Amino acid sequence: MRHAFLPGVAAASLLLAAASSLADERHDVEMNWVSADGIEDSIGTITLEDSDHGLLLKPDLSGMPPGIYGFHVHENASCEAGEDEDGEMSAAGEAGGHHDPDDTDTHQGPYGEGHLGDLPVLAVNEDGEATLPVLAPRLSLDDVDGRSLMVHEGGDTYSDEPEDGGGGGRMACGVIEF
Repeated sequence: MRHAFLPGVAAASLLLAAASSLADERHDVEMNWVSADGIEDSIGTITLEDSDHGLLLKPDLSGMPPGIYGFHVHENASCEAGEDEDGEMSAAGEAGGHHDPDDTDTHQGPYGEGHLGDLPVLAVNEDGEATLPVLAPRLSLDDVDGRSLMVHEGGDTYSDEPEDGGGGGRMACGVIEF
């Protein structure tokens, strides 16, 4: 009787372990410098995981200039250079625009009612490292699969004025696919 019980305990343990691993699902996104010439060297990874309060993004980046940078989810799963409106090659142009599934066409920040691609800014310390977690309260892993993460030169005003929201060009990018 005791031996018949053991396979049941083992099966239950495996199911619990599988359920636990689903709840702890994490995905690493490799981030690379980007330019009009294409994808360049890696600067590290950003780990994505769902939390009770939204999507948690945990950067482990290095070799960056210190400062505050605009940080967004972009529409396409590509970091390749692409042509801009003037026919010039631009860094990570194939990533498309900010992720905006509801076609709000407005830039209101991570807590506003605008597009979902707005993330809190990415902070890089004096040592050139970005390690502070970022919380995107309106996103989940399901929302970002098949998209890209983008770091923009300069900060972010979370506004449509000026047109680029106060951020600058695209400087680092990672493809989100799981």
